[in-house]
Amino acid sequence: MSKPKILLTRHYPQAVIDRARRDYDTVLPDHDISANGDELIAQLQGVDGVVISASNKFTAEVIERLPEQLKIIASFSVGYEHVDIEAAKSKGLVVTNSPDVLNDATADTALLLLLAASRRAREASEMVLRGEWVGWSPTKLLGVQPTGKRLGIIGMGRIGRAMANRCRALGMQIHYHNRSRLSGDLEGDATYHATPNELFKVADFLSIHCEMTPETTKLVNAETIELLPENPVIVNTARGGIVDDDALIAALKSGRVAAAGLDVFDGEPNLNPEYLKIPTAFLLPHIGSATVDTRNAMGFRALDNLDAYFAGKEPGDRLA
Repeated sequence: MSKPKILLTRHYPQAVIDRARRDYDTVLPDHDISANGDELIAQLQGVDGVVISASNKFTAEVIERLPEQLKIIASFSVGYEHVDIEAAKSKGLVVTNSPDVLNDATADTALLLLLAASRRAREASEMVLRGEWVGWSPTKLLGVQPTGKRLGIIGMGRIGRAMANRCRALGMQIHYHNRSRLSGDLEGDATYHATPNELFKVADFLSIHCEMTPETTKLVNAETIELLPENPVIVNTARGGIVDDDALIAALKSGRVAAAGLDVFDGEPNLNPEYLKIPTAFLLPHIGSATVDTRNAMGFRALDNLDAYFAGKEPGDRLA
């Protein structure tokens, strides 16, 4: 019996490619397909399944053009705002994501951003690299101490809880907002806030871990930033569109926000160039899950979902 035919839109880690080629008739283009037009539709002709990334935007218009042979879309990501789930359901497509396996790597990156931003690591590193460091000073590059401060977490899912555990070790007080309150065993000593605005009012540090939805798009904006206590630090490892760039840039320039650590950007990789001019913005190129172990696990999770579907079983991470 012939193997199902699948397309890999990106050059995923080699271990993932090797497994896909072992188990499927695998199409791997010479270059990454990050565009979302005629090239993507052309590559999908004649395939039964596809492994995509967040850069592949499966809008309602794209889904309407998909060939009938395509039955399942497996996303190499936790977030799935790049796929119109309702349009996929209407067309009878199965859609899956790859949750759980990147919790630790992303939380590690969030902690890196929190510490680097609060301790002015960008300014310090650039000082050394430019040869401008002339010695120790009692008042040079004073940062914000996390110990004893309140960490506000937006989105207390697995990644948010992993971040909370790391920051407890720093002596931080954990506060959170989630769509629903956690059970007691998961909540622990964290303080729940029923609305985002109530959380903003107490967040000396704010770490964003929620999904990007119509409700959370530009959740961090000029009005909510004004709710924050004095000299806050903002960290984002979720999705860039949750932050209103203009509002955060203005707050960083004015000093209303002490620092920001950002791994994701609205419209990435075309981030707002004003961030590059702000020394208190510590910036990373969306590397939250970028460890060998994690990226392999993400790919294997996507393939697990394909395996289940083509075996006539329910994929474990089905969204549609």
